[in-house]
Amino acid sequence: MKMKKSIISGLVALTVIALAACGNSAGTASSSAAEKGTIKVGSKDFTESLVISEIYADALEDHGYTVERVQNIASSVISQSIEAGEVDIYPEYTGTALLSIFDLPLETDPDAIFETVKAAYEADGVLTVLDYAPGNDGQGIAIKTSVAEEYGIATISDLQANADKIRFASQGEFDERADGLKGLADAYGEFNFASSTVYDNSLKYQVLLNDEADATPAYTTEGQLSDKSEFTVLEDDKQFWPPYNLMPVVRQAVLADNPEVAEIINQIDAGMDTDTLIELNAKVDLDGEDYATVAKEYYESVK
Repeated sequence: MKMKKSIISGLVALTVIALAACGNSAGTASSSAAEKGTIKVGSKDFTESLVISEIYADALEDHGYTVERVQNIASSVISQSIEAGEVDIYPEYTGTALLSIFDLPLETDPDAIFETVKAAYEADGVLTVLDYAPGNDGQGIAIKTSVAEEYGIATISDLQANADKIRFASQGEFDERADGLKGLADAYGEFNFASSTVYDNSLKYQVLLNDEADATPAYTTEGQLSDKSEFTVLEDDKQFWPPYNLMPVVRQAVLADNPEVAEIINQIDAGMDTDTLIELNAKVDLDGEDYATVAKEYYESVK
């Protein structure tokens, strides 16, 4: 009997030790998660920015960070938001930083632009940027694929040479802007289109599908461009437009406290090529899916 009691007492003691060990382990894990703190992930107020910021948030949460989402910030104020600490990281674009945020001279080489804006962001010791993605959400010209094939148009130079056969769907101000048709004419020569009619930007692809026009200004990651049998983006063969590569802006203090954040986000952006951005935008803007669901599904497919 005494031996039986001793065995039972021993088992009870082992159980208490084991439970204590589990408790300490759970406490350590909880403490570790707490040490990572909270990261405020921001976005601008358009589809692509919302989706990308949500992918960043999902990735950070998957690595044990608490994430506060600060989304739908107006493009005109988001740079001030991150400087003020209201946001810790958000997706920006190299061309936007170069021309709109820092008002720096035009460049067209993506590496040169990145190095220029990186230095500008780091000048005051508050912000920095992570690796830029291959995806380019820049200005372009989209043409009906059937028309491009009919006249052998693959580049903007080809478009200029065949302009008299092309009906152009403009958005009004595009004709006069220095980075629009006026600037294109300086770089490529005059575009003597068969016709040029002003349409609302939201209708431009429907106008082409309705055979009311053949070509239109475009942004190179718009969801409608996912259907390459319908639309082709022309090559900017004289590099008139600067690239607008996806580029995360982040507070230096966040990276100092959490250096792995750079690796987490850089791995995400390495796969963000132009076609991927087009497909993500199409799922939201054309298929009507929720941007958070699209982001989650994408992250789960690549993590």
